[in-house]
Amino acid sequence: MLLYTAKNGEYESLTAWLQREPLRKTNVYVNLTNQCTCACTFCLRNTKESRESNSLWLKREPSAQEVIAEFAKYDINNFNEIIFCGFGEPTLRLEALLEIANYLKQRNKNISLRINTNGLCELQAGKEIAPLFQGLIDTISISLNASTATEYLRLTRNQFGIQSFDAMLTFAVNCKKYVPHVVLTVVDCIGKTEIAACQALADKLGLTLRVRPFE
Repeated sequence: MLLYTAKNGEYESLTAWLQREPLRKTNVYVNLTNQCTCACTFCLRNTKESRESNSLWLKREPSAQEVIAEFAKYDINNFNEIIFCGFGEPTLRLEALLEIANYLKQRNKNISLRINTNGLCELQAGKEIAPLFQGLIDTISISLNASTATEYLRLTRNQFGIQSFDAMLTFAVNCKKYVPHVVLTVVDCIGKTEIAACQALADKLGLTLRVRPFE
């Protein structure tokens, strides 16, 4: 699915949702890639069974124009929020993401756009990415999931090593200059003690922390 809705871990194509609930507003998720620079211990995408059975697993990556053509079928004014998320890390398709975001803002400058990300895009690119989101992205939601570099690397098993934790936090702080809402998130399965430590870290950085349910 390129465009979908989500509720309690269940995914449904946008077309199916609108046929069933034509008068209700919903959040719309954009699925751009299966690729990710992390292999998080709690992520369902890492199991073969999930890849084969999950409707979000893409057989090929869509072009920006294909996603735009899908959005052209709908009245985007009826959406609460449009989120770049999917089964992989959306910033790995940065050029496509920005092209789609530009299209959506041209159709409705007030539409709310969010990116759910692991926050490692600047480390991946070797340059500052946050300024590119100015005027396009309304919310950046960054997976924190640990209060220390060692635990973060253990959980995320990312490609960049121990430097990844500080790079992710630097990206989050950079985004504050260009994006109205920057949120750090943790999954509730990491435990109360670690959640409290993550809250303290978020407070220190002047960022919001959201605890999301493990799905």
